[in-house]
Amino acid sequence: MSKPQQPQATKSKELKIVTRHIVSLSDVEKNPRLVKLLYITSLFKDISEKALLHLLYYMRQNGYDLGYNFVVIGQTPTSKDVSSDLAVLKYLGLLEVNEKKKLATSSLGREFIGKHLETSLRNDKDVIDKLVNELKVKIAPIDAEVEIKVKRRPG
Repeated sequence: MSKPQQPQATKSKELKIVTRHIVSLSDVEKNPRLVKLLYITSLFKDISEKALLHLLYYMRQNGYDLGYNFVVIGQTPTSKDVSSDLAVLKYLGLLEVNEKKKLATSSLGREFIGKHLETSLRNDKDVIDKLVNELKVKIAPIDAEVEIKVKRRPG
């Protein structure tokens, strides 16, 4: 009697294709949340993504909600929406990642903010400025922690 052959488990690698919409500067102009995110980032010389996530989370707790969904793991807020929006701003060259692995507004980003300060940001600028100034003290240690970790990594 022969044993029935069992199918062998085959190992295969699947290619996962993720589609993304092509985004242009005009799309950013039409999206007030992206303009506000860029403006908030521009208020800092540079800021780590972790500190920015904390800032946006604290802003929401203080009554200014940009509409981002946050998941808090431990005491660290995370958001796929924020990460996605930051990727768009980096892709378009409005934000850059500097040598300290921090987000910095590019010259194109500063020019973009200058054009939209009176239109997209007119009603929110003062509220954002006030909240960011209040919360800078709260996020400074988070930003410093990220900077120290980056400095420790070899080359």
